[in-house]
Parts: sequence; C-alpha cells; structure tokens
Amino acid sequence: MDIETVLAPVDGSDESLAAAEYGLAIADAYDASVHALYVLGEESTAGLKAGEIEEQEVAAASTAFIDEIRALAGDVHVEQSTTHGFSASRLSQHPGSVILDAAEEIDADFLVVPREPLVGDPTAVIEKATEYVIAYASQPVLSV
Repeated sequence: MDIETVLAPVDGSDESLAAAEYGLAIADAYDASVHALYVLGEESTAGLKAGEIEEQEVAAASTAFIDEIRALAGDVHVEQSTTHGFSASRLSQHPGSVILDAAEEIDADFLVVPREPLVGDPTAVIEKATEYVIAYASQPVLSV
C-alpha cells in the first residue's frame, strides 16, 4: 500500500486526539504526512453565524488542539485546516460529507476516524460521522 497523506479529522474531543495518534503512527510507518482537519460542530457553526462566538476564540481553540497533535508528531509532518461540519443553508453539508470532500481535495490515501460512543460531549462531532465515512469513503478507513 502506498500512503502519502493520512487524513485525521478532529473535533477537540479526547477520542479524536486518540484517532489522530493512530494517524500519526500510520504516517510514520509509511513516511507520509498527516492532514489534521478540525471540524467545527453545529453549536460552534451556529454561534459564529449569530455572532455569539468570536472567530478568534474558535481559531485559538482549534490551533491549540492541533498544537497537541504536532507535539505528538515527532518527525511526521502535520498540515492543518478547519471547516464547518454543518450549514444551515446547505442541508447536505454534515461532518461525514465534509470529511469525504476534504479527503478528495487533499488527495488523502488513508483516513483515521474515532469510533467511540457518544457520551453527550458537544464537541464530539466526528463520531456522528464515522458510519457515513466508513460507508462512502473511497480510501481505506481505520476507525478507532
């Protein structure tokens, strides 16, 4: 298997950090890079649109989380981006479709997503999308 880019979607949850660690291990084994995609949840997206949450606040939180991943990366190159997991104007936009769209855009060869059960954590966006990603991804997917 030839892997150059591993997509690790994250949402600030402990489960997504653990999945990103698996993504880093795979990238290290294949001399690949990791693209950490920070997916904003429905509450963050709505709060930003309504002006109830400052962009700088969200940017600082996502940057701090990606910095945690970079601290674990060792020699693995980590790229990052942030996206809205939901859209009020585009009903087909949800975390699963956003992850798959990003995978195609960055030409990801492998995806690593968390599969922990939801425990009411409002930041846990990715777990809701895992089944969709597994069902529709054209790349291999590791669900942890």
